[in-house]
Amino acid sequence: MHPPRSPGRFRLGLVAATLAALVAAGLAIITPATAADTLLSQGRPASASSVEGGGYGAGAAFDGSGGTRWASAYSDPQWLQVDLGATATVSQVVLDWEGAYGRAFKIQTSADGTSWTDIYSTTTGTGGSQTLNVSGSGRYVRMYGTTRSGGYGYSLWEFKVYGTGGIGSTPAPSPTFTDAVTHHEFQANCSWTANRPDDPIVYPGLPGASHMHTFVGNTTTNAGSTSSSLLGGGTSCTNPHDRSAYWFPSFYKGSQLIQPTGNQVIYYKSGILEYWRVRSFPQGLRFVVGSPTATLEQFRDSPGAVEGFECGDISHSWDIPTSCPAGSQVNVRYQAPSCWDGVNLDSADHKSHMAYPVNGYCSAGHPVPVPMLEFKIAFPASGDLSQARLASGRGYSWHYDFFNAWDNPAILNALVTHCINGGLQCNPRGYDLYKPHRGAALTENFELP
Repeated sequence: MHPPRSPGRFRLGLVAATLAALVAAGLAIITPATAADTLLSQGRPASASSVEGGGYGAGAAFDGSGGTRWASAYSDPQWLQVDLGATATVSQVVLDWEGAYGRAFKIQTSADGTSWTDIYSTTTGTGGSQTLNVSGSGRYVRMYGTTRSGGYGYSLWEFKVYGTGGIGSTPAPSPTFTDAVTHHEFQANCSWTANRPDDPIVYPGLPGASHMHTFVGNTTTNAGSTSSSLLGGGTSCTNPHDRSAYWFPSFYKGSQLIQPTGNQVIYYKSGILEYWRVRSFPQGLRFVVGSPTATLEQFRDSPGAVEGFECGDISHSWDIPTSCPAGSQVNVRYQAPSCWDGVNLDSADHKSHMAYPVNGYCSAGHPVPVPMLEFKIAFPASGDLSQARLASGRGYSWHYDFFNAWDNPAILNALVTHCINGGLQCNPRGYDLYKPHRGAALTENFELP
């Protein structure tokens, strides 16, 4: 981290110096975007080649606040890009640089985030506030810096893209509602469907190759399950559109298999600070959370929040409690990574395409924030649990699998937008009991309004 600077005075000085230089050179100062142009970039998903530290994420340059900024690592080249959500015609870009600016950089557009077209280029950048009239189109717009102004990286207070098209600037960069945001989540409530020694992610097509798993959600999940077969299957979830498969190691008390009873709670939450940026899971995404070979320390110190095991007055236990009050049940909660690489639906270890946020932000290697899953599973086991175990071993071998298969992506997107992006605490149809005036994402029949 570089030493603190005086951002206010420094920025004002740079702006004044830049304006004076333009006037002295006889250059016209570029006027703001016309009334027909729309600010397309504010609040949209952003990513960067690097981030200097936890408080300088890519999204900070698109949040509409002049007091937050993106800052890169101290090397060349670096880039910062925004996803406008759909193809847009770009007419103007405004760059509000911090003291660390780009001397040589380009503004580029892309239809797919891979192939880029230059719409502006300079090797004599002066920093400050730059308004650039440009002409181009694309879904993605980025600043691609090749030469820094000094020994620091690149740093932008704001990066604004104006034009027509895209999907506008919603969701808003910060909530405009008067009620306080205390949650940003909705529930998928799904009951038990089967116990099988199968795992279609780790051991696809190999029935019996795994330790015993307990399945909830999709009623057809087995070793041969695919995205297509799950979409054609039934579900035990309250929301009939959720055909996803959720599974975890079975729980035993001695030799007795203990089934979870009733609906199990699987939270879809925000894992990042800027919850309004979370996007829906892509169809077919799958991953494994935790490890059957984890040590107690690895389970306890996972990058996600780990509630561990609880029963009665016992909480945050990193192993199954040896005794629980009669008539109680053992609960376990464990959070999943919520940053996706934006490309792969799976990876060789079934984890590398996903990552946990760092200081509340997704990194450049995993730039897409998706819902953070938190399984809250309840096993009706009490009394003497000294012989209790998981099919995978001790309690700290707890892990689980997720295979996304919502049969209508628009349903999932409505729940994400209304509940997670909207800062609500929703049930499976997207209704917040504590904020009824906000309405619901879905009708009583779990359909779009």
